[in-house]
Amino acid sequence: MFVYRRATRDDLEKIWDKDILAHPGDERYVRWKREYINNNEGEKCITFVVLDGENPVGQITLILSCECSSVRNRIELCDGVERANMNAFRIEKEYEGQGHISKLVKIAEEEAKKRNVKFLTIGSEAKESRNLAIYLHFGYTEFVTSFTEDNELILFYGKRI
Repeated sequence: MFVYRRATRDDLEKIWDKDILAHPGDERYVRWKREYINNNEGEKCITFVVLDGENPVGQITLILSCECSSVRNRIELCDGVERANMNAFRIEKEYEGQGHISKLVKIAEEEAKKRNVKFLTIGSEAKESRNLAIYLHFGYTEFVTSFTEDNELILFYGKRI
């Protein structure tokens, strides 16, 4: 039985500790862990998880504040008022294709609506055609912007909610 809910601090610790172990020596993950936990606790973002028992196996983060580093100085992605961004879509390999990300997207969209967000954006590395197809399927069809980060072209799309 799977549970979908807002992540607790313990959930976030588990998620990021897994990421840190999977990327030894990459200090960005240590920084991101600290940032995501602080931003969740400060209501600048909300991470939602799918749990298999006690273990988080998937996640999505709703970025609500333009102070978050993933959207900082990118007002077209998140303005802190009516425009928000969803990122960190992740699901463990063995849980792919079971509808978990779809459920997390719906939960995040509902939370955004409760907070009077009118437009949501999401990004995908251009080379990740499968992810891009999924986002388009969710209705994120309005091209917003693109930029290069860590030598990867990122395409951003949005939708009115």
